[in-house]
Amino acid sequence: MSVLTVDGALTPKGYQQVTSLAAPAALTVPTAANLALIQAEDQNVRWRDDGIDPTATVGIVLEAGKDFWYTGSLAALKFIQETATAKLNVSYYQA
Repeated sequence: MSVLTVDGALTPKGYQQVTSLAAPAALTVPTAANLALIQAEDQNVRWRDDGIDPTATVGIVLEAGKDFWYTGSLAALKFIQETATAKLNVSYYQA
């Protein structure tokens, strides 16, 4: 479960669905967005935010159907699918 809740303190800045995750994929971050709610759909994905590309076996696992709030550098995030057909749903906000 996520610990942050969307309320009057967060301003929505956009949404993105990433469907091409066979190779490491970065996000297209809207201007002024500084946090994101990220959800894996259909298959698990892996992510890294340290400047090194994740692989299908290396990186932090985000299980399909799970979500998390990310408040670090959104531009540094990269994702890859563990198995074909993974999707990523991302809602961007400004705090």
